[in-house]
Amino acid sequence: MIFAAFLQAVGQIGDPRFRRVLLIGGGLTLARLVAAYAGLLFLVEALTGETTDLPLVGEVTWVGDLLSFGSLIFMVVLSAFLMIPVASAITSMFLDEVAQAVEDRHYPHLPPARRTPLGEAVRDTVNFLGIIIAANLLAFVAYAFLPFASPFIFYALNGYLLGMEYYTLAAMRRLGRQGAKASRRKNVLTIWLAGILMALPLTLPLVNLLIPILGAATFTHIFHRLQRNA
Repeated sequence: MIFAAFLQAVGQIGDPRFRRVLLIGGGLTLARLVAAYAGLLFLVEALTGETTDLPLVGEVTWVGDLLSFGSLIFMVVLSAFLMIPVASAITSMFLDEVAQAVEDRHYPHLPPARRTPLGEAVRDTVNFLGIIIAANLLAFVAYAFLPFASPFIFYALNGYLLGMEYYTLAAMRRLGRQGAKASRRKNVLTIWLAGILMALPLTLPLVNLLIPILGAATFTHIFHRLQRNA
């Protein structure tokens, strides 16, 4: 079911509404990462200045350049972690448009879906972001004590969080908030596994720009398949 839903989502990637969300979401994602890197670079240059005095060496001018280069590598690594909350925010903002495109093509017999009011969508986005950021900060403690298990912890944790968010947002359009929560509890394992599938490519540069859109589409399919089999 999960892979079939994902392949259906991939097959619709050329949809104009998918492309629109990709352009907007990709632009917002790149802007956030560039802003984060610019801030880090400014901080490095402010702390190091043009020259630095090192013990036994004296005045050197290359420390700032070295730290600036190191900050670029650091941001490339950090972007894998930043993409998790970014993907969460993009999905919350644009799920209605992606889900509607999926339903128009694959489920045209359905009545109009409930659209999430803007205030409610913003509140849900902030809540999900807070949970994801807090959970990942706490996970760094586990990474320190269990370094060899870090990849498994990272993907299991974020797969669970993203799966719960994607599915809840997709289900709320048809079942309302309480109905979505009840459906989520009944199908937690399927949702978790599908969430891990979405989390895996989020650590791949450029590929991760597609995942919020594909995730929203995939979970729309998963929701309808689970409802049909209920």
